[in-house]
Amino acid sequence: MKRNVSFLCALLAIFLMAAVGSVSAASSDSVTDKVIQASGSGNVIGTPDRVQVTFSVETENADVKVAQADNAAKMTKVINALVASGIPEDALKTTGYNINTVYDESSGSSILNPKVKTYQVTNTLTVTLHDVSKTGEVIDLAVANGVNQAESIQFMLSDAQALALRSEALKKAVANARADADSVASAMNATITGTGTVDISQGYMPVVYSNYAMDTAAMGKSAVATPIKSGDITVTAQVSVTYTYN
Repeated sequence: MKRNVSFLCALLAIFLMAAVGSVSAASSDSVTDKVIQASGSGNVIGTPDRVQVTFSVETENADVKVAQADNAAKMTKVINALVASGIPEDALKTTGYNINTVYDESSGSSILNPKVKTYQVTNTLTVTLHDVSKTGEVIDLAVANGVNQAESIQFMLSDAQALALRSEALKKAVANARADADSVASAMNATITGTGTVDISQGYMPVVYSNYAMDTAAMGKSAVATPIKSGDITVTAQVSVTYTYN
């Protein structure tokens, strides 16, 4: 019986030594890869092919219902004129409607006893155009038919153009990251052997002209078209790449 126990103990000891040996071998074989972390940025300039113009009709009257009715009539005239010029109805969107109370600041009015002077009704419309060259023409047409408040102009890229420029910017970013990694590897007398993880980020900022000045009275009488220049849009992309080397 003792001989059997001794045999089992010896066998167990041999098994444990073999297990420890295999773990040590795995540990010695798993060497952490040598890596270089490099980041790159790419920029591509594009020309806007979409624009959103936002303007408003503002009316004022001592009777809020009259102010509303006047506003509705003027905005309807604006919308009809824009549609008649060839702009699709789905390119027109109401983006704001406000009724503001204007109080009388005369001596008979006070904080505790305010007196209403008039009501201001503002209806805001945003028009999306796929031909940016018509921006000034659309503004002039809107003013001629009742628009009297300027809001903003926002130049953008269409989805198709943004995607194409993004792809080009990413290629430039990757090329720049690799150039940096090659420079570092060369300085260390090493050679790039492969790539690991890649992180991507990109975006572009539309060109925005907010609260553009507009003298509606003068524009209504002028025969000169309103000049609007879109400028360019820079599409940017950034990548972070892990390279292995030896």
